[in-house]
Amino acid sequence: MTDDGAAVVAAVEAVAERIEDERSYLTELDSAIGDADHGGNMARGWAAAADAARDLDEPDAQTVCKTVGKTLMAEVGGASGPLFGGSLVFASAELDGGVTPESAVAFAETYLEKVEDRGDARVGDQTVVDALTPAVHTFKKSIETDDRPPLEALAKAVDAAERGVAFTVPIRAKKGRASYLGWRSVGHQDPGATSVLYILEELLAVAADRLDAEIPDVDATSPTIPDEGEEAADATAPDPEDD
Repeated sequence: MTDDGAAVVAAVEAVAERIEDERSYLTELDSAIGDADHGGNMARGWAAAADAARDLDEPDAQTVCKTVGKTLMAEVGGASGPLFGGSLVFASAELDGGVTPESAVAFAETYLEKVEDRGDARVGDQTVVDALTPAVHTFKKSIETDDRPPLEALAKAVDAAERGVAFTVPIRAKKGRASYLGWRSVGHQDPGATSVLYILEELLAVAADRLDAEIPDVDATSPTIPDEGEEAADATAPDPEDD
């Protein structure tokens, strides 16, 4: 098994354990606005995915992700199977050459694109997209624009996803089962977006463990945006050429 493959298997196992731990809470969230089956479906699917990943013989990252995606499609009921699993199958192709900052960004972008297409959802619809979109955009910007280390970029993505989950609470659902409730969906946290956050948190924890590093204490704010106080100080500072 390649190092990348082993890391992805470890991540899948961690996600499976976390989703199982959060099964009741995810069910509680889904009971308020859905069919109350999200927690059970996700726990069953990720447990099967972890088993399938462990059974692979010398896999690389792409193979693990593709296998996990296919397993989720087969084992997770409702819309979540194709949404989480089918999108993963497509995105796995971006890891053909291994896991690098560049391939990770491509993977994240492809995954988001497929989730949007399959769910026909956009930010503000109270779906997984509300957590996934800010996470992917923050990760991409942190890597490509701000030149941040991958672990820091991932930590920022997790913070962005957490903000996205909070964003689902005060808005009205426009897609999925929750949309049938109309304005009664307002005030409820989306269970799919919450699952996205749990998955990203476990990816971050495993990445930090594999790198033997502390998880950076960061938020999603981009360092390319000047701090307001610094801007004010710069505006009042004397110009050296005036001397």
